Amino acid sequence: MAAPKPEEISHPPMDQLQGLEYCIDSNPSWGEAIALGFQHYILALGTAVMIPSFLVPLMGGSDDDKVRVVQTLLFVEGINTLLQTLFGTRLPTVIGGSYAFMVPIISIIHDSSLMSIEDNHVRFLNTMRAVQGALIVASSIQIILGYSQMWAICSRFFSPLGMVPVIALAGFGLFDRGFPVVGRCVEIGIPMLILFIAFSQYLKNFLTKQIPILERFALLISITVIWAYAHLLTASGAYKHRPELTQLNCRTDKANLISSAPWIKIPYPLQWGAPTFDAGHAFGMMAAVLVSLIESTGAYKAASRLASATPPPAHVLSRGIGWQGIGILLDGLFGTLSGSTVSVENVGLLGSTRVGSRRVIQISAGFMIFFSILGKFGALFASIPFTIFAAVYCVLFGLVASVGLSFLQFTNMNSMRNLFIVGVALFLGLSVPEYFREYTAKALHGPAHTKGEWFNDFLNTIFFSSPTVALIVAVFLDNTLDYKDSARDRGMPWWVKFRTFKGDSRNEEFYTLPFNLNRFFPPS
Repeated sequence: MAAPKPEEISHPPMDQLQGLEYCIDSNPSWGEAIALGFQHYILALGTAVMIPSFLVPLMGGSDDDKVRVVQTLLFVEGINTLLQTLFGTRLPTVIGGSYAFMVPIISIIHDSSLMSIEDNHVRFLNTMRAVQGALIVASSIQIILGYSQMWAICSRFFSPLGMVPVIALAGFGLFDRGFPVVGRCVEIGIPMLILFIAFSQYLKNFLTKQIPILERFALLISITVIWAYAHLLTASGAYKHRPELTQLNCRTDKANLISSAPWIKIPYPLQWGAPTFDAGHAFGMMAAVLVSLIESTGAYKAASRLASATPPPAHVLSRGIGWQGIGILLDGLFGTLSGSTVSVENVGLLGSTRVGSRRVIQISAGFMIFFSILGKFGALFASIPFTIFAAVYCVLFGLVASVGLSFLQFTNMNSMRNLFIVGVALFLGLSVPEYFREYTAKALHGPAHTKGEWFNDFLNTIFFSSPTVALIVAVFLDNTLDYKDSARDRGMPWWVKFRTFKGDSRNEEFYTLPFNLNRFFPPS
C-alpha cells in the first residue's frame, strides 16, 4: 500500500469556518429569521432569570421585586444587543447578564451598613441603589479602554496561540453550569440533553420544504417537549413529597414569576431611586468589568468564526468594548442587578444552528424588549426550569470551547514551547478558579481575605474567571518565552493581516458601520 501524501493526512488552515448555511451578512427568510430569533431569546432567558433569582432574595426582595429585575435585565439586554450589532463589533452576539459580577455584588449585599436595615423592602432598594452606583462608576473602565483604543493596543500582544486558552475556557470554564446542574434533576435534564443532541446532530438531514427543521430548531423543539414533560410530572404530583431543593429544580411552578408579573410594565432609568456611590464598592466592581472585557474578547473571536467572518480587527474589537461599557452604564442606570457581557450560550447556538446571521440576533433583541414589557407572557417563558437550560449548555459551551481549540491550526503544535504555553494556561485556567470556588464554599469567603474589602473583591473576582486567568498566563508566557524567534510558530504571519481594518478586504464587508457612519468614524 502506497504511503499517503501529506495533503491526504492534513487539512490546510482556513480563515473562515466552512459548513455554515448563513454567515454574518446573509439572511434566512423573514419567517425563519423570526423563529430563529425567538430561539435565541428563549436561550437567553436562562441567565436572565437565574441571576436575579439568586441575588434578589439575598437583598430582602420579594417575588414582585424579582420579576421586575428579570424584566429590567431582559429589556436592557435587548437594547445592548441592538447597540452592539449595529454600532459595536457588529458581530451576531447577544449581550446578556454576567456571572462575573456576582462576587462584588454579593459583597455589597453583605455590607454591614445595608445588612443592618430591618425592613426587607427598604434593604432591597438601598442595596439595589448601591449596586447601581458601583456599576455606573465601573463602566468607565470599558468606555475608556474601548473608545481610547487602548484595548486595541493591548490586543497587539495577542497571538492565535495566546487566544486559544482564552476562547476555549470561555466555554470550558463554565463547566459548573453544565452537568452539575443537570444532575439536580436528572429526570428532565438527561432527556433534554439526549433529545437536543439527537435533533441537532443525528437527525439534522431531516428536511421540511428544503429546511433542516430539526437541526435549525432543535432547541425550540426539545425545550417544548421536555417542558411539557416536566409540567406533566409537576401536575401529577411526582414531586409532592420530595426535598425542597429537588422541587425548586424540577417543578415548573416554583419560580413564582407568572403570578407576580404585571401585564404591562416598561422599565425606565432610576426606577429604584437615585443610585448611591461608594469608592470601595466601585473598585470591587471594576474587577468584574475587567473580567467581562476579557471574557467578551474571547467570545467575540469565537462568534466571528461561527459567523464565518474574519477575526475582528483591533479597532473593531475596541469599538465593541466601548459600546459594552455603555451597556454596563445602562445596566447601572436601569438597575439590572448585573453587568453585561457576551452570552456564550448564544454564541454556541450560532454553531449548532449553522446560522450566523446578524439579523437573527437583532430580531431576538426585539423579542427581549417586547416580552419584558408584556410581563405575563415573558414570565411564562421564564418559568422554564433552569435544569433544561443546563442540559443545552453542556453542548453549546463545549462548542464554543472547540472553536477556541480550532485556532491551533494556525500555530505549530510540534513546538515544545507552544505545547508548554497552551497546556499550562489551560490547566491553570481551570485549576485556579476551582481552588477559589472550593475555598469560598468551605470558608464562606474568598482566599483573599484582608481588612480591605475592595482589595478582596478585586482579587477574588479576577481569579474566579477561567478566561481571565488563562489570558494572564498565556499572554505573559507567549510574550516572554523565546517570542522573537517564534513568530511563525505562534501564528503571527496569519494573524497580522487581521490587526488593522484595511489589512484584509473582507473586513469592510463584515464590520463597516451602518448608515454610512464610517464617514464620521473612519476605521484605523
